[in-house]
Amino acid sequence: MTGQITAAQFHAADGVEDWRCLYHLVSAYFPTGTLAKGIALVGEIGQLADETQQQYLSVDLRGTGVTVSLTRRDITLARRISAAAKQLDIPADPTAVQLINITLDALASTDVLPFWRALLDYRQIGDDYLFDPSRRGPGFGLQPMDEARPQRNRMHLDIAVPHDQAEARVAAALAAGGRLVSDAHAPRWWVLADAEGNEACVATWVGRDQ
Repeated sequence: MTGQITAAQFHAADGVEDWRCLYHLVSAYFPTGTLAKGIALVGEIGQLADETQQQYLSVDLRGTGVTVSLTRRDITLARRISAAAKQLDIPADPTAVQLINITLDALASTDVLPFWRALLDYRQIGDDYLFDPSRRGPGFGLQPMDEARPQRNRMHLDIAVPHDQAEARVAAALAAGGRLVSDAHAPRWWVLADAEGNEACVATWVGRDQ
């Protein structure tokens, strides 16, 4: 099953417990402890993914762990990668994945988006989202405004977290001095603000159809 199924369909499948849907990505983190063990896992992954799958697979190798992300919700490949990690005795840590988006409130996205696309040298998905083709930088999105809000910050962070970690992340932010602006759309997203009113959203896949 390699089509762009919904996040709910992905999480309902067996054998993908290591993975979490984050907006358009599916990610898993494997703490290896050493670079050598991480290289071994990456080598196995390289043998598992065919040329087509490599187009939507990204691997971030660090000294103490490997993050694997898929831009297509490929259950079969996710299972194979988890099995390879298990054979190397590398357990996954599903709590360690997240995806950060920078979001700008705009009156006319069609006027604004081309500027940011050129400035960031990003590529476009749909009418309101930009992504780094090298998969290193955060996503950049536009959120429509009904009217200008000069007295309010128009840029905020969107942090996509595992659905089973969202409430803990919100609680931690509130305990650290933040305040809840709105939970009207939870668990799809919560709106939080720091002590000066700068906003951020904690988001999950729950409640999204895509």
